[in-house]
Amino acid sequence: MGITATVNLTTGEITHKTTDPELQRKFLGGRGLGAAYLFQLVPPDVQPFDAENCLIFTSGPLNGTPWPTSSRYHVTFKSPATGAYGYANAGGHFGPELNRAGYDAVIVTGKALTPVYIQILEEEISILPAEEFWGKPTSFIEGNLKTQGGGRVAAIGQAGENLARMAAIINDGGRAAARTGPGAVMGSKNLKALHVIGTKKPVLTPTFSELARKTSQYLTSHPDSQSLMDGSTLFLMGIKNMVADLPARNHQSAQVTYISNLDQKAFEQKWIKRKGCSACPMRCSRISKGITSDGEIIIEGPEYETTDALGPMVDNNDPDVVIQANHLCNEYGLDTISTGVCIAFAMECHQRGILDDPHFSLEWGDPTSILGLIEAIALRKGLGDVLAEGVARAAEVIGKGADRFALHVKGVEMPRQEPRVSKAFGLGHATSNRGADHMYGLPGMDSAGLWDAARKIFPEEILPELMDSLDETYKPDLLEYGENFCAVVDSLGLCKFSTAQTYVVMVDEIAAGLHALGIPVSAADLLQAGERIVNLERLYNIRHGFGSHLDTLPGRFIEEPLEVFEFTPGDTGQDAIRSQAPVATAAIQDFPAMLQRYYWLRGWSVDGKPTPDTLERLELIDYGI
Repeated sequence: MGITATVNLTTGEITHKTTDPELQRKFLGGRGLGAAYLFQLVPPDVQPFDAENCLIFTSGPLNGTPWPTSSRYHVTFKSPATGAYGYANAGGHFGPELNRAGYDAVIVTGKALTPVYIQILEEEISILPAEEFWGKPTSFIEGNLKTQGGGRVAAIGQAGENLARMAAIINDGGRAAARTGPGAVMGSKNLKALHVIGTKKPVLTPTFSELARKTSQYLTSHPDSQSLMDGSTLFLMGIKNMVADLPARNHQSAQVTYISNLDQKAFEQKWIKRKGCSACPMRCSRISKGITSDGEIIIEGPEYETTDALGPMVDNNDPDVVIQANHLCNEYGLDTISTGVCIAFAMECHQRGILDDPHFSLEWGDPTSILGLIEAIALRKGLGDVLAEGVARAAEVIGKGADRFALHVKGVEMPRQEPRVSKAFGLGHATSNRGADHMYGLPGMDSAGLWDAARKIFPEEILPELMDSLDETYKPDLLEYGENFCAVVDSLGLCKFSTAQTYVVMVDEIAAGLHALGIPVSAADLLQAGERIVNLERLYNIRHGFGSHLDTLPGRFIEEPLEVFEFTPGDTGQDAIRSQAPVATAAIQDFPAMLQRYYWLRGWSVDGKPTPDTLERLELIDYGI
């Protein structure tokens, strides 16, 4: 049984208590435990930047063990982007280190008078001065703190200090707990970093160790793992361009002719070595070297979402600019997805004649504008001060119809899928409880062609329509199952690349692993816990005034069809040849029908609220609104 610690930065009080086993039974750990604590501790009258808001760092019960891909930690908070439920999730080594220090959760509340960092040496937690680190990039504080006994560091950069609403928390040199603004909440508390040193080893049975070993071997030998292992997430670039699922120019298109500049083969020339997170046999990450006018830049990544956000989304075809932009976002502590969308929004506003800037051209693909705006957002300078609020609030400031080009859901910028093509993802962006989010449900079973997994989960008679990417009938079914599974994965501390992305390791195998670890739970228990977590997150938003009116997509995706072209790929560095005329048109046919089926599957009312029967079945009746 682990510990939940509370650190009050206002009073300096630090308390420890054994984590409630009933909360762990219901919510597993990680994301679920964070949601339960947020519901309990942060009511609607607390604003995101109030001292009373909490940053809840949680590990999962599989963190720190050899179970494959058990690397991820969670941080939960009231989001400065949505004004309600928010969380971020990251891999690397920080989550397992927190678990090895003995903690299920570290709840940070209050606000320090001056900059501080929190040091966690197992049972001993200290609040220490950080004035020397304030105003410095994330790599500076991580490098300094790791010289003080090793361990792992999660830190913010200047973006978090300046309360940019898409500010991230960076750990392990470039792993980002990024979405919905955790870095801004951390900055509002004058908290620069957490430094964790853990040495406790989990007590493992021989059965668990052997099962973890066999699952790792199965994972790395499975054909559905190979694309990620061989090509990182960048293997998606070329595939998505072919099927018009590569958002470009603020979703005005979803294909680019210069794909050979930014696909897997192009970046292979910049890769130095492979890298993996804690307990990960897949090792899908890459260390890359970019060339700039100031010399070489070496980073971990870039990954698909970053490459599209800082590449085609802003019409940039230079991989070195992508690497440099990724590096700047890591150093300043910015979510690369939201940052890219904010820059694309500004560029389309300029294209439409409603925005100019004295410092940047705002022309599509201009490297000076892309790189300069990243700095301006982080430091809140000029136009960057407006964009640091996110596209929803920036559009209100700019006016002149700018809201038409502000692509977000619930205040969170759209991730890198094209909803008119990837329709289950589009529905998921709309319904996600933390705003536009591809990882909340990961309903890509159809587009990935995972027929074997689909046959294990869904009735045979619906499979032809379910697995047809353009058929909307059963996209809610894909999403509802995916959201439940993702909640389980997030709560246990697992990576989705081994689970909800590829379905190589499914819920039955995870339940068997937990049982061998001494946690008696069935696959059905896990999925019900996932469903319980999604519903609790929904309840948190409902008590903040959220409803079905916010479960929607920007007008561009509902009202504007997308032209799809045929492409003949070119060699590396050579433009692809695009067909002269579109070969198809992609459009969402009946979004309200998808939404209502999703509500029905969830046991929610037609206005998107969990019914009393659903709350009673999920043991959430005490959380009802």
